[in-house]
Amino acid sequence: MIADKVTAEMGRWILQQLRSGQTPEALVQPMLGSGWEKHAAIAAIEQALRGNIAHDPYANGLPDPVAVPAPAGADGRAIVEAAGRPVQVLASMRDPRIIVFGSLLSDDECDQLVALARDRVARSATVNQQTGLDEVHAGRTSEGTCFDRGAHGVCDRIEARIAALLDWPVDRGEGLQVLRYGPGAQYKPHHDYFDPHKPGTASVLARGGQRVASLVMYLNTPTHGGATTFPDANFEVAPIKGNAVFFSYDRPHPMTRTLHGGAPVIEGEKWVATKWLRERGHE
Repeated sequence: MIADKVTAEMGRWILQQLRSGQTPEALVQPMLGSGWEKHAAIAAIEQALRGNIAHDPYANGLPDPVAVPAPAGADGRAIVEAAGRPVQVLASMRDPRIIVFGSLLSDDECDQLVALARDRVARSATVNQQTGLDEVHAGRTSEGTCFDRGAHGVCDRIEARIAALLDWPVDRGEGLQVLRYGPGAQYKPHHDYFDPHKPGTASVLARGGQRVASLVMYLNTPTHGGATTFPDANFEVAPIKGNAVFFSYDRPHPMTRTLHGGAPVIEGEKWVATKWLRERGHE
């Protein structure tokens, strides 16, 4: 196989591997196993890199890593105490850093959050990183609403529990966002961090710095569908009432492999509460 036969799909695969931390030298071997000649494999990697430099702001170096929350249970315990509540550690992945927690919330707490949000939800928005403003995006078809930290007793209690579980101060977290996904609703794969090279990001980072971790809590169990997916890790988490999935990203870069999405709800509805953690105190 020769370099001038490099397809767009092959170029994307090469770049994805490099962004995940693979060296160019390490990529040559699997390409040889797929029928490439060595000189052609090297030329293809160089071609992909040259074509990407103009479009990839990280092409000449990765951003420095920062501190991220270190959840209780990372030492192998199956049950951890979080502000007086026993929480199960159902699954733990180190690369990317993903932890699935069981029974983080009680049924009553889930029901209270849904009741508080049901009459407030509106079409969900995302941050436009070109402008720094929130706006509706076609890839996100849920409805949602946000609560300030401590807005209600149940919010205050859950936030204190999260802070204890993740060893991350309450003031370094955004307020809870509660979302409803009806039949067919989804959130296509995306990253939660803010791209520091986009013009609208500066105003967002001024309020608490970069996002460094996410916690998605399931407030009900849909009849069918609605899993949280991690395409780069070939992993998905079933939405079970009271459970949660945590993932952290120590730099705003795809190499963290935290691309994730909310799969379409096929039957019923899905309610979740999301907590984003920031580098420093957040207003």
